Amino acid sequence: MPSHSAAINSTPSAIVPVILSGGSGSRLWPVSRSSFPKQFWPLLSSQTLLQETAMRGVNAHLGSPVVICNEAHRFIVAEQLREIGITDSQILLEPVGRNSAPAIAAAAFLVTEKDPDAILWIMAADAAIQDQELLKKALYSAVQAASEGYITTFGMRPTKPETGYGYIERGTELKSVPGAYHIQQFIEKPDAARAKELVQDERYSWNSGMFIAKASVLLREIETFEPKIFSHVKEAVQNRVSDRDFERLAPASFKECPDISIDYAVAERTKVAAVVPAAFGWSDIGSWDAIWEITPKDADGNATFGDVFLDDSKNCYVRSDGIVTTVTGVKDLIVVVTGDAVMVAHRDHAQNIKKMVTRLKDAGRREATQHNRMYRPWGFYESLTEGDRFQVKRIHVEPGQKLSLQKHFHRAEHWVVVAGTALVTRDKDEILVRENESVYLPLGTVHRLANPGKIPLTLIEVQSGPYLGEDDIVRLEDVYARS
Repeated sequence: MPSHSAAINSTPSAIVPVILSGGSGSRLWPVSRSSFPKQFWPLLSSQTLLQETAMRGVNAHLGSPVVICNEAHRFIVAEQLREIGITDSQILLEPVGRNSAPAIAAAAFLVTEKDPDAILWIMAADAAIQDQELLKKALYSAVQAASEGYITTFGMRPTKPETGYGYIERGTELKSVPGAYHIQQFIEKPDAARAKELVQDERYSWNSGMFIAKASVLLREIETFEPKIFSHVKEAVQNRVSDRDFERLAPASFKECPDISIDYAVAERTKVAAVVPAAFGWSDIGSWDAIWEITPKDADGNATFGDVFLDDSKNCYVRSDGIVTTVTGVKDLIVVVTGDAVMVAHRDHAQNIKKMVTRLKDAGRREATQHNRMYRPWGFYESLTEGDRFQVKRIHVEPGQKLSLQKHFHRAEHWVVVAGTALVTRDKDEILVRENESVYLPLGTVHRLANPGKIPLTLIEVQSGPYLGEDDIVRLEDVYARS
């Protein structure tokens, strides 16, 4: 009997993974922030959530993925895919966020240019799946249903009365696809009492938010129920601009789309919805408590990450991305330490962390949305210290990469190379700066930093002046097409 992956590959239509990577994950603050959200972090293994998601298609021997993200994250997505050997993906850039329905429509239009009958496997970039073999088995049934014109989702067998998920009630089994069922109804996130009732009835399952369907079927149903999305996205895809590794959707058209999820736009209204019940260890990684649940624990129920020491503590999740962190004599706590923030919460209140992020935003705190380390297409920088009229940064430039040709109106800069070799443009001169050497860039100097070597370049930048904001950059030339 052939394996499920072999059976999937034997279907006449191609299967294209479509990965939605637009979320911010504020309930996983302070690790996840809008500048570098949860899908780009290794929260469960050595790979990031985005990489784990992309590898599901690789492991099932499927085609290259289509990834949908916003412009600010495009280089992060491309680099993380390259790290796992995926170099031929299509990366669609949303000019604005319009929820999942317009994003999925854009992917469907893009795929239909080559194959209208291609089957899309749509999934979020930030979910976890623990049992890959059971996933392949469920995917096999879902693909068969999709081949017959159904929009199919996975219904996850509930393990507890969860109030944070929507539910699906299954109806009769599809006559031609064993293991797949008509959907009787979708149920919004229930209260605790209703959730206890649902978890005891095998007809109900969690809504995983993953969908498997032909691109042509999805577009037909979107045109039926949301014609504005259909027409505006069609224009946005037709008038897109190809830029390096990216496909930029036309902003004027895409901005006209309604802001609506694929669940509300299509899944809850179509007559061709189907569900495949499954139990492959799915979690949407929506809170620190969810991460605690699926992370290996010690004998006292504690899960840890990083430089952490515990004593007389039970059922805690403790993570440190830097300094040593100790926890003594507590239980049921979440403790997360980053370079610029500490978050402590009771596990029962993990869903409320989002409220604290809102309070930080209202207070104007940069830490609500931005990390101390800011990633760029050439590498990253991080602030080491700052004061009145000065700031000290560490700058890391990958081999072969270079910053934009730029100047500043309010600050001068002094660069000290501590590792690697820098090629510095200073007005009309090019200067090679080696380890333990430095170069001074007066205010108004046209300059550029490049790494011509084969190892990463690290330097210390000392800024001085009356205004040190990142918006004091006038880009004169940029290989990454940034404004």
